[in-house]
Amino acid sequence: MPTPFDVPARELIRRLADYLKENKIVEMPERAKYVKTGADRELPPEQPDRRYIRAASILRKLYIMKEPVGVGTLRHIYGSYKDRGVKPGHHAPTGGKIIRVILQQLEKAGLVTQVRGGRVLTPKGQSLLDKISTEIFKELKQKGVV
Repeated sequence: MPTPFDVPARELIRRLADYLKENKIVEMPERAKYVKTGADRELPPEQPDRRYIRAASILRKLYIMKEPVGVGTLRHIYGSYKDRGVKPGHHAPTGGKIIRVILQQLEKAGLVTQVRGGRVLTPKGQSLLDKISTEIFKELKQKGVV
């Protein structure tokens, strides 16, 4: 059975984001249009579905890491380089509220559970990722890519 390790990450995240959007598992608040995603950013993202993409990416990260992951770790993973003008640049973590709210929504849907040390995927979340990976793998096999 194909897993998220066997399919392209970009395709998996795109399909998973569509699934989360269609089933209303993750909701985009109205104010999200105006909020930048971290201290290293100057403007909010231009992608209209960025919250769903981030949620799908977080689910994939939880699947790959296999160990409890906290908000602080995810902030560091999704952070980036902050340009500080004439001073040397540094890594800046991304905003924590967006990640925290996404994790809470995924927890409410039963895809993620909270354990000591962070959050992990539930069997329901693992089966969702495996199911979508299998669909992608079959399509790639029909095209002759795999």
